[in-house]
Amino acid sequence: QVQLVEPGGGLVQAGGSLRLACAASGIIFSINTMGWYRQVPGKERELVAEISSGGSTNYADSVKGRFTISRDNAQKMVYLQMNSLKPEDTAVYYCNSRWISRSYWGQGTQVTVSS
Repeated sequence: QVQLVEPGGGLVQAGGSLRLACAASGIIFSINTMGWYRQVPGKERELVAEISSGGSTNYADSVKGRFTISRDNAQKMVYLQMNSLKPEDTAVYYCNSRWISRSYWGQGTQVTVSS
C-alpha cells in the first residue's frame, strides 16, 4: 500500500520560513520523481517543485530563489524548504511521487501565510 504522509504545514507570517516534509512508503522511493504541488480553492493544482531520481530539480517561476526541494533516499523523505514566504503562497500543499505512469498523492497539508 502506497502512502505519502505530510506532517507539518501551518501558519506563518509573511517573510517567514517553513519546512514541509513527506514520508513515503510502499514505493521504490529512489526511482521516483518526487514533487510538491499546491492548490487554492477554485484553481487547478500547480507544480511547485520536483526532484528527479538523479537529483535534478525544477521549480515554478513564482518560487525560484525562495523554495528548495531535497530528498533523502535512505529515509524515503522529500522536503520543501520555503523561505521568504508571501501571502500568495497560501495553499494546500501536496506531496507527489511519479514513476512512468504511476502517480500517487499525499493527503495535503495547509500552509497559510499571513500579511
